[in-house]
Amino acid sequence: MTEPGAAPLPPRILVVEDEPKTRESLAEGLRLEEWEVQTASTAEDAIAILGRTAFDLVVLDWMLPQKDGIDVLQDLRGRGLQVPVLMLTARTALSDRVEGLDSGADDYLLKPFALAELVARCRALLRRPGAGFERWLRCGDLQLDTRARIAMRSEREIALTPREVDVLEYLLRHQGQIVTRAMLERDVWKQEHRMTSLDNVIDVQIMRLRRKVDGDAADRLIHTIRGVGYRIAKESA
Repeated sequence: MTEPGAAPLPPRILVVEDEPKTRESLAEGLRLEEWEVQTASTAEDAIAILGRTAFDLVVLDWMLPQKDGIDVLQDLRGRGLQVPVLMLTARTALSDRVEGLDSGADDYLLKPFALAELVARCRALLRRPGAGFERWLRCGDLQLDTRARIAMRSEREIALTPREVDVLEYLLRHQGQIVTRAMLERDVWKQEHRMTSLDNVIDVQIMRLRRKVDGDAADRLIHTIRGVGYRIAKESA
């Protein structure tokens, strides 16, 4: 009897909303779509969570205590994180919506809204291809031209295989966040229904990539988070 393949990993969504009932209602509605949902009630909590966990989408309320949603957006984009963001706002002025989009939001939804519309907006953002992301990705003195698929460190070109470029781009798009093997298996190898794990293959690929990217450099960029996954960042692990 053939063992069935593993189910695809669900999208990871972070809901940032300070009003408890609204936050739990949104989270429950998104979980009904069989999506993996985590919540935060403040901008500070959201920034901390996004610094250690990679998400496929952020649903972000504009009005938060102390720091607001714009602060979260500016922190995200300032660190090079390109996770799609759906901004929730009661602000109806065109200038406010323009400010949100200019700060890095990918879409916005005016309050009050129907849950069905929120879900539809989330689906649309989750379907967006990565082609719309910026061409150049950087971490310290490392840079990757995603169109030419050329990586350079300290102005020296790094000879990478196509798969190594794919992995490096994925790490850079989640810079500062922990990337698990399951995420790489799903999003880079596109293997969602395997009966056997790709962990060993991924570990070997990361080892070879680290050797080429870091080499003898004093500043190591690719770090192993034991038992969890990997992270690319300027600071030490």
